[in-house]
Amino acid sequence: MLNWADIDTVMFDMDGTLLDLHFDNYFWETLVPATYGERIGMDAEAAWSQLQQQYRALHGTLNWYCIDFWSDKLQLDIQAMKDATRDKIALRPNVLPLLTRLQAHNKNVLLVTNAHPGSLKLKMQHTGLQAHFQQTISSHDLGLAKENPGFWRALHQVAPYDPARTVLFDDNFNVLQRARSEGIRHLFGITLPDSQRPPVQHDDFVCLHDFEQIMPPLLQATGTSNDGR
Repeated sequence: MLNWADIDTVMFDMDGTLLDLHFDNYFWETLVPATYGERIGMDAEAAWSQLQQQYRALHGTLNWYCIDFWSDKLQLDIQAMKDATRDKIALRPNVLPLLTRLQAHNKNVLLVTNAHPGSLKLKMQHTGLQAHFQQTISSHDLGLAKENPGFWRALHQVAPYDPARTVLFDDNFNVLQRARSEGIRHLFGITLPDSQRPPVQHDDFVCLHDFEQIMPPLLQATGTSNDGR
């Protein structure tokens, strides 16, 4: 599926790509409605119905991903709520083996996420993944969501990359389509971003179920590959 010799830069999304999206779906669709409903005297089902409308109105914008925005709008301490439920944060299969091999191959590995810096920091601390990346970039630092026009060109200013020699893994198909339109050549979706929900596919992108499918060859101490013996 991918010739790693053609790749210099490897970009990963975080939630739904490296991490199980179950944490975020539970948080925003169950915990937030229940807590918000309790605050305003509304049952969780009615609160969820109300919140769904607000979520849909902002989907794909930077505010949709912004902890500060939702904390202010709902009068909830979203960051504290995330901190309190951090035990639900989990890695997807074969994330660590893939990142370790990419380091061995001297690839430029970037984490590029729409997550708010507070959420990014929490998840890096909880998983210990920070050391595997040359840079971790939140779209909030660029003022654009990854699916917004111009994001990938803006990213190039803070993390230079050759689009023809870059691969992006992301579970958001709108993001993949935007990245394609701005020149990134190698693009992969994720079949099972949330381990508790049915798999997804897309006609325009190859989707991975497990990173084992895309693993670069194991390097020996001499720097040669022993795969296939």
